Amino acid sequence: MGKLIRIIPLILFIALGAILFRGLSLNPTELPSALIGKKFPEFALTSVLSQSQIMTTADFKPGIKLVNVWGTWCPSCRYEHEYLNKLSKTNRFTIYGLNYDDEREDAAQWLTKLGNPYQFSAFDEEGKLSVNLGVYAAPETFVVDHSNIIRKRYAGPLTPEIWQSEFEPLITQIEADFLASTRHKGNQ
Repeated sequence: MGKLIRIIPLILFIALGAILFRGLSLNPTELPSALIGKKFPEFALTSVLSQSQIMTTADFKPGIKLVNVWGTWCPSCRYEHEYLNKLSKTNRFTIYGLNYDDEREDAAQWLTKLGNPYQFSAFDEEGKLSVNLGVYAAPETFVVDHSNIIRKRYAGPLTPEIWQSEFEPLITQIEADFLASTRHKGNQ
């Protein structure tokens, strides 16, 4: 029994080492999400630019949507903002913003000064939508398909390289799936 007690710390040390070693191979930008494959949560929030304008999921345009969680306090959000402005010029998807843990006045000034890539940017004053999405920091970007189903969650700033490796293949796949489903419906 005495030998077994002496071995227990070694066994615990090896188990902890194995767990930590496994963590080295994980990608911190790939966040598991219980919402992948589920509808985007319903919400009713005011616009960053107008406290009297209420935004809801009904305001989402048909098609593919990117929902970008951002804040003026976030250096990575500032870094990705120029690229978001560039992406907003495409007609393949619509970008929506979710202002996270911020001051409305600061957020409105940011969009006025740096450009507004968003169809609308909702001001999540109480943080309810952010909590429902499982947001823990900014920036985070969600890909939402034609049926308002969340298809991807990405933590970190968007760059051309990240776009090509992480987003472009998924957007292309969603477009192909939608085209196939509309052709199938047309043949019935």
